[in-house]
Amino acid sequence: MERPKDLSITPRTAIIIIILFHAVGLVGTSLAISRPLFLQLVPWHLLLMLLVIVLAHKNFNKPFVTFLAIVFVSGIAVEWIGVHTGWLFGNYAYGATLGTKIFDIPLTIGVNWFLLVYATGVIMQRSRLKSIFPRIIAGALILVILDVLIEPVAIRFDYWHWVGGVIPTKNYICWFLVSAVLLFVFEKFNFKKQSIAAPVLLITEFVFFGILMVLTKG
Repeated sequence: MERPKDLSITPRTAIIIIILFHAVGLVGTSLAISRPLFLQLVPWHLLLMLLVIVLAHKNFNKPFVTFLAIVFVSGIAVEWIGVHTGWLFGNYAYGATLGTKIFDIPLTIGVNWFLLVYATGVIMQRSRLKSIFPRIIAGALILVILDVLIEPVAIRFDYWHWVGGVIPTKNYICWFLVSAVLLFVFEKFNFKKQSIAAPVLLITEFVFFGILMVLTKG
């Protein structure tokens, strides 16, 4: 499976799009007057980031598409288990912000799992960690730290809500375990070191949710 060259984008273009749209989104979501509009755009933002990362991926081939599909379906599946049984993550339900749902799970949550796992996998490949399991453990810890930043924003802006309003420790444990499994899948697909676009996306997510958490607190 080959992607036509005219459908690819350079790392520089991808980075500009990632930073620009997160910056605009940060301002728009921080201001009360524009917040309702920007919250409606959250699913489209995630789809745009998916498009940017896919077009910036150097080797668009069957393994990459298969990996994307596995993570997307797995993300939907684990969230379904979490929402409908409480066995994973805890007792929670999704709000309206993440868009269209199937069986009470937003389809964009599968997109989000792919973006986070892929970006973390690439940044771990670019690290000095030479062994697979240290990369997986470090990557899963990074995603748990990111979730710590995301949770207050997600609750505040109707991404999802926890029963009783308390985020259980179980959530972070399961985030670590699910992230580790999906990062293991990433490693087994043996993607070669990719462009800097994916790591920039992950760093930008940290900045975006960290600042948004502070600016909209209370």
